[in-house]
Amino acid sequence: MGRARTSNGSRFAGVVPLIAGVVSALALTGAAVYTVAESQCDPGHYVRDGRQVTLVGSCVTGADLREAGIGHDHERSGADSTSPGDLNR
Repeated sequence: MGRARTSNGSRFAGVVPLIAGVVSALALTGAAVYTVAESQCDPGHYVRDGRQVTLVGSCVTGADLREAGIGHDHERSGADSTSPGDLNR
């Protein structure tokens, strides 16, 4: 019995999707890194004051979060905030 032959065309057809996937992943990674590097924003830091944790600095303000409805759980009775600093109460 002889060896089974594979044509170069079938090898090429299997490599093209792999190369396309790697190239697109690199392009998306580059776009994400560029976006973060070019953002004119203070990264901010967390400050713990007793039992409350507060974000100081950053691109997002508390008003932005309240406007978006983030940080408040209206479905639970008696709970008006779901921020990480309030979880220990």
